Amino acid sequence: MRPIIEFCASNLGHGTDKLMHKLEQNPDYDVIEYGCLNNCGQCYLSPFAMLNGEIIEADSPEELEEAINTKIKELEAWDNLDLD
Repeated sequence: MRPIIEFCASNLGHGTDKLMHKLEQNPDYDVIEYGCLNNCGQCYLSPFAMLNGEIIEADSPEELEEAINTKIKELEAWDNLDLD
């Protein structure tokens, strides 16, 4: 399953705009920017994104990128499990 990574336009001031553009370059990801993700308090506190509907937050855009990549690897590992 392709990861869906959503960014809030109001949060881009935290430096997540550069991360969003970087992730958009990966053809395996669906990256979407919304005017609002309905996490208003979160927008002003720290960099965050939503990955498949789950909030991922960090203290910096670099840490956010690392957290997103870690979560994607976890999801891929679950997708690759052979449950037979």
